[in-house]
Amino acid sequence: MQIVLYYFPLIVLVALAISDLIVGVANDAVNFTNSAVGSHVAPRWAIMIVASVGIVIGTIYSSGMLEIARKGVFYPQYFTFDGVIIIFLAVMFSDVILLDLFNTYGLPTSTSVSFVFELLGGATAIGLTMLWQKDADFAQLAQYINSDRALLMIFSIFISVILALSIGALVQFATRLVFTFRIKRHHRISGSIWSALAMSFIFYYILIKGLKGSMLLSAKQMDWLQNHVGLFLLTFFVVCSVIFTLLSFYSKINPLKIFVLTGTFALALSFAANDLVNFIGVPFAGFLSYQLTGFDMNTGSNFMASLNQQLPAPVYVLLAAGIIMTLTLWFSQKARYVTKTEVELARHAKGEERFTSSPIALYLVELTIALFQRINKLLPHFIRKWIKKRYRPKKHYKHTPKDLSPAFDLVRASVNLMVASSLISLGTSLKLPLSTTYVTFMVAMGSSIADNAWDRQNASYRVNGVLIVVGGWFLTGLLAFTGAFLFAMFLHYVGEIAIFVLMIIAFTSILRTRKVFRGQHAEK
Repeated sequence: MQIVLYYFPLIVLVALAISDLIVGVANDAVNFTNSAVGSHVAPRWAIMIVASVGIVIGTIYSSGMLEIARKGVFYPQYFTFDGVIIIFLAVMFSDVILLDLFNTYGLPTSTSVSFVFELLGGATAIGLTMLWQKDADFAQLAQYINSDRALLMIFSIFISVILALSIGALVQFATRLVFTFRIKRHHRISGSIWSALAMSFIFYYILIKGLKGSMLLSAKQMDWLQNHVGLFLLTFFVVCSVIFTLLSFYSKINPLKIFVLTGTFALALSFAANDLVNFIGVPFAGFLSYQLTGFDMNTGSNFMASLNQQLPAPVYVLLAAGIIMTLTLWFSQKARYVTKTEVELARHAKGEERFTSSPIALYLVELTIALFQRINKLLPHFIRKWIKKRYRPKKHYKHTPKDLSPAFDLVRASVNLMVASSLISLGTSLKLPLSTTYVTFMVAMGSSIADNAWDRQNASYRVNGVLIVVGGWFLTGLLAFTGAFLFAMFLHYVGEIAIFVLMIIAFTSILRTRKVFRGQHAEK
């Protein structure tokens, strides 16, 4: 019986890892499929295949990111074996319940925010209990929490919101000036060059920056590649430009379609590389904790300094996680529901809005309009006239009853993919768990604003929708910290029985949210 109880937390962690992969991908599928789905670049099954391949390959890139779970937020050398296992259990229980709740209502939330704040909440709870047992001052809690690293991760997550929104808007504005809304007139030359340039950006951030810290290249090979990066990029750009131009002139293949599908693959790869730590990082750290103690039942009070070592994840673990994520992408109805939220907020066509307006949204809209009117007056008349001409909308954007028209065109889809995948890959190369949801959502919102997809009639509804989603992200941090803190305290003071109680709570919560989700779709 003692042996069963000893291994039971590890079994629960593995089961929660599978569950967390499912609910996590259901939430984050919006991150890498919305551009392709929204632009109708290909049939849905083709988009799913491209994204699936990106996910499986991207898991191999994530090995270095998994270190964050065991030493990125707290100092494991100050925690005992029992303490870190309680922290990991509290994180996984709260993560599964929280993400499933957001998925049920179709609200994309940040798995990175929930992951970091759950680790903070669990580590804070166990750190306080250890100080209490020692009758020490609670001010010494700072020695247990890696506050500098935690603040850096939180800061990187939130600063990515501003960068994603502003860069997405600026790139979309410049790109639209080149292409206008009449893409067919320009796609042969400018479309080929733009697609080649965008592919070069992705090549740099994913295949060069992203390879740093992965298991695919040795340190010597990585150094050689870094020393010749300029030549690689120039050659890649020239070759892509020639290929795309030839395809444009001698076939009916649009280079923008090739890039959007390639960008979908790249963004799925970036997602898997950056966000896999959010789903299996904690269970893998729990397994390492058992492994480092030699699976000895008498080592519960041992301190876990060994977790500071460089311990890469086995390839079979990463690939198994990638397969589970891929199956979820194909079969999860909640994943499609979350994707629909972002596509509707970014669509160019008019129609029924999902969100209602609010006084705050109306005020922000009027304030923004007044600001842009002032900026517009500062521009010379001929520049204003030229911009207006380039932004003359194409008349084919209309909302059909069957919703057959694309939400936006290939130009905007390519901007979303290039900017989002580049930012996420940059964060991965720096081992910062950027929120893929934050980045992709805000890039999509920035590009839709710059593309004149929002007007006086729908802007207040969509701004309110964005405020609701962003508010949900901040709520995620609070709920994640509180949930993990309370669960860790409960596990610490109640013991093994608490695991069974939390399993019942998690299972009941998932069943109830599933019932709510089915009721919503039955009503529609």
